[in-house]
Amino acid sequence: MSVHLIGGGATTAADAPLYAPFVAEAVARAADAGRSLPRIAVISLHPEAAEKAVALGELLAEAATGSAIDVHLTAGRHGEPIGPGAIADVDGIAVGGGVVEDVRAGLEPVFSELRRLVAGGVPYLGVSAGAMIVAEGSLGGGSRIGGVVVSPEDPDEAGDELEIEAGIGLVDVAIEVHVAQRGMLSRLVAAVESGMVAGGLGIDERTALIVGDSTLRVEGEGSVWRVLPTDGGVLVSTIGT
Repeated sequence: MSVHLIGGGATTAADAPLYAPFVAEAVARAADAGRSLPRIAVISLHPEAAEKAVALGELLAEAATGSAIDVHLTAGRHGEPIGPGAIADVDGIAVGGGVVEDVRAGLEPVFSELRRLVAGGVPYLGVSAGAMIVAEGSLGGGSRIGGVVVSPEDPDEAGDELEIEAGIGLVDVAIEVHVAQRGMLSRLVAAVESGMVAGGLGIDERTALIVGDSTLRVEGEGSVWRVLPTDGGVLVSTIGT
């Protein structure tokens, strides 16, 4: 099974095709387990978690294209970690966006269980911050490295330092999101050039990166930006649709 990462912005029924490959994998896993109704955990740790969980569940239902799915919604609260019951006995796990530090902290207690489930064939879908936390080293929300501005910030407020925290560990390079739309490529380049991360993949909005066994596939409107270290700098290339 695969890890499906969406760079944000995909929030309408017209975006449902981006979610369809994830839903198809969950349906297939349920069939292999003898279940006719796939169970998909939908987790939101957004400041508007209840609303966002419902919206993501509706997008997944739209993406099912006629197949019924059983969506289990979990709306997390700030400071209250998600428990293992939220991801127990499911055929797919979808994690929405929000403040990346809050999403990471809320799911940290179940990181090892998430790794076990994905290794056992449960597909994972991460949207925006839910995509960023899949890396071994997860980018935070900071806009500066060593006090130097590396991504857009409010000109009237000093930005925070970028910090790297332990993520789930489903992929071995850092994940950046909203890349072209929010000017985040520079931050990813700076993080790789500084050695804070060993490499990275940046995903545009309304774009999905599907990570399978030794394969990368891109779907949607934009590109995935690959940033790798080289002698004396970094190499930037795109993986197009």
